[in-house]
Amino acid sequence: MTSEPVRADADDVLHADVRATLEAWAAPDVDQESLRQVYLAFLAARADATRRTCAPGHVTASVVVLSADRRRVLLTLHPLVGRWLQLGGHLEDADATLADAARREAREESGFDVTLDPVPVDLHCHPITCKGYTHPTRHLDVRFVAVAAEGAREQRSEESDDLRWFGVDGLPDVPAEVSTLIRRGVERMATRRR
Repeated sequence: MTSEPVRADADDVLHADVRATLEAWAAPDVDQESLRQVYLAFLAARADATRRTCAPGHVTASVVVLSADRRRVLLTLHPLVGRWLQLGGHLEDADATLADAARREAREESGFDVTLDPVPVDLHCHPITCKGYTHPTRHLDVRFVAVAAEGAREQRSEESDDLRWFGVDGLPDVPAEVSTLIRRGVERMATRRR
């Protein structure tokens, strides 16, 4: 089955916000700038790029959640991937902005609200077979950083096999891109404290 590109719909507020967020974002390096350009081209070609029904791929939002003291990170043991990852997932129709989607995902998967930096930290594109799909699609993930309130208590959701705090200097076996995300998130939050 071939999916035909769909032109962007001016009424799609979330699509427009994702595009504006990525247009304004200053990528931290050449590789990230290249991904930013790929995401923008995909958004220009697909009005449904923010919807999980877009079979060629779709934008997702994830967030690395740091403890209030920035010394620990909350990771989920992802049931499909079988590895420790940041929190996140699909955009929903009720999300007005990409940052709202990341904040909602953090709340749904952690059980508490977070203070989210609305500027993305980095991007990561990966193949995955979403629920309901028989073939892999691609997640064009836009990744944020957030901080939990002092004393926030995590509560594992049904979307996770496990949920734990780890020291930022004592991470479990995580993919390299998650380690990079955590490092960039810690650095971002250190500059925000000054």
